[in-house]
Amino acid sequence: MSKESIDALFDIILKLQSEDDCKIFFEDLLTYKELENLSQRVEAAKLLKEGKTYVQIIKQTGISNTTLSRVSKALQLGEGYKKFID
Repeated sequence: MSKESIDALFDIILKLQSEDDCKIFFEDLLTYKELENLSQRVEAAKLLKEGKTYVQIIKQTGISNTTLSRVSKALQLGEGYKKFID
């Protein structure tokens, strides 16, 4: 995968102007399971920010411990979840 390809994807995403645009684009781009996994990570990030425990989050979302650990690390060290997740 080239940097240009990744940049082209981001350029497309920046063109999305509504929730409907997002739905039709991401439903074409991703499988239902991929969409489900992404939304699960977002939900887990929200719950971590609320102070929920790993056990509570796993029980509520069904996310794996490994994926939850990655989300937690990204929440601590990254910027995306902090900036965009309420």
